[in-house]
Amino acid sequence: MPANNRGCARPDFPAVGPRRAARLLVLGVLVAGVVAAWHWRTVLDPIAIAAALARYPAAPIGFLAIHIAASLLFIPRTALAIAAGLLFGSRWGILWAEIGSVAGAIAGFLVARYIHSGLIDIRRIAQIGSILRRVERGSWRTVALLRLIPVMPHSLANYALGLTRISLRTYTFGSSVGQLPMTIAYVDLGAAGGQLVLGGARWLEPTLIGLAMLALTLVISARFRWRLD
Repeated sequence: MPANNRGCARPDFPAVGPRRAARLLVLGVLVAGVVAAWHWRTVLDPIAIAAALARYPAAPIGFLAIHIAASLLFIPRTALAIAAGLLFGSRWGILWAEIGSVAGAIAGFLVARYIHSGLIDIRRIAQIGSILRRVERGSWRTVALLRLIPVMPHSLANYALGLTRISLRTYTFGSSVGQLPMTIAYVDLGAAGGQLVLGGARWLEPTLIGLAMLALTLVISARFRWRLD
């Protein structure tokens, strides 16, 4: 009698398609980058970043590249904003820091939306899913208000908002508006610190502007949390 091999049959596993494999590869590279950034976090201070970029004539381009990478690897954007103030001063520092912050936000948003497609279903988590649905019911104003919450990490917000169904245009405009006050605050504080280190006399004005922007951000974010409650 022929042997019955049904009981010994090997289970069939679903094949991993090229798109799913590419998403897993991107996710793996990001995780490795986050681990590396955490390991070398002690050298990622604003003074070191500004000193490294000041050696090159194309410092703004290098700053934007570092800012985008930092946004993907959970490096606080406050360090980049302070570095922009030290390197470029108040006016140009705000410009480059805001461009880098928005570019990094777009990069994180697009990466999350790409990886999320068929790979991650984070919306099933009760608390996170409710926040994402609330953002979807809002507009660019909701995105801007979320950006004003100081305790919300920049990279986490980028990835989380990428899991929503909001359009890239709405996300970009809301992020640019919401991130601007914190950008101004930390760039001005960085510029004031640079003036103090160099013995300059123009440190009081950027200090006051930076502190005023920080206070404004705290007031708006507190009111927003009260409305959510």
